[in-house]
Amino acid sequence: MEFPDVIAWAVPAFAALVFAEIIIARITGKGRFDARDSAASLIMGFGSELAPLLGGAAVVGAVFVAAYEYRLTEIPNTWWAVALCFVIDDFRYYWWHRISHERRWFWASHVVHHSSQHYNLTTALRQTWTGQIIGQVLFKTPLVFIGFHPAMVLFVGAINLIYQFWIHTELIKRMGPFEWVFNTPSHHRVHHATNPRYLDANYAGTLIIWDRMFGTFISESDDENPRYGIVKNLGTFNPLVISFHEWIGIAKDVIGAKSWAERWGYLFGPPGWSPDGSRLTSAMIKDRWARIHAKNASDQGPIAAE
Repeated sequence: MEFPDVIAWAVPAFAALVFAEIIIARITGKGRFDARDSAASLIMGFGSELAPLLGGAAVVGAVFVAAYEYRLTEIPNTWWAVALCFVIDDFRYYWWHRISHERRWFWASHVVHHSSQHYNLTTALRQTWTGQIIGQVLFKTPLVFIGFHPAMVLFVGAINLIYQFWIHTELIKRMGPFEWVFNTPSHHRVHHATNPRYLDANYAGTLIIWDRMFGTFISESDDENPRYGIVKNLGTFNPLVISFHEWIGIAKDVIGAKSWAERWGYLFGPPGWSPDGSRLTSAMIKDRWARIHAKNASDQGPIAAE
């Protein structure tokens, strides 16, 4: 079985869909675009395709080949193996994505994707220039070691990436029973939101079942529209700042740390961690919001609490 380069095939469709979304947004007044923001996203997407060519792709390829040489079992290149590999890879993606939000070292790369204050198809293209080697080596190599061919692992990962493109839109609202199993624009809008009630939720790639299983699912509320971006927005469209601002922040914190424990916290603690608690992590923001919400409901009586 040969595995085609589906990303190359999808690029023209991506361009056509972006163009169509812009036209529909202008005609209907639904959806928000900013030319500077979209341009920054396109530059980040282009750079993310070039970055692996600087040596990262060779490193990942070498690791995959070595792992496959010592694979635990022989899995044939058949349709059922591709389907199985896709489901396992989607489960892998859930945990990689979740860790990329919960640990600052990984967040330094992933924050790029969340840095736009707009939510449209160009946002899907705002991808990191760093972190791809670590993510693939740490989280995809086990699939190769199990016995899935490296080409198959890369193929299903590309299918997952293509699927996630169309869910970056405000033009599609709810999708009924489809949302019980699959990730949708509504679910992913929650993931990109900075509203306290929506933080740390919906890490799914294709299948939303993982979030439902592991307690990270939050449904989009009709009473509260998502606000996009990051907790402290950048205020710039400079691609270099977008790509490296968090790495620079980590370096400053580590240099100024007073102990190895502090350095470890700045590197691998949750984003926003500080030794004295003066900065806010997403868990702290959610906890404060929940307490304020509960107090307001209590002050307004049992009807409001319902």
